[in-house]
Amino acid sequence: MPEICRFFGIIIVMYYNDHAPPHFHARYGSRKAAIDIETLGIIDGELTPRALGLVTERAARHREELRADWDLAPRHEILLPIAPLE
Repeated sequence: MPEICRFFGIIIVMYYNDHAPPHFHARYGSRKAAIDIETLGIIDGELTPRALGLVTERAARHREELRADWDLAPRHEILLPIAPLE
């Protein structure tokens, strides 16, 4: 599970050979959620409202990078990190 980004205690990862739709996983404390890259909606799990807001804001700004990593993951290539904060 390669880590793509870490900010404010939130960890963003993507798994190799994961299932569709294209998504990433966010962890914050004991909570976890899978987030759809296109809709930014939660597919599975839950985050606090504040953490979810931070995650979706960052994902919206870095959607193209997340799509690129999703394309790399099935080939087991090194995923590109996303800068922690601008």
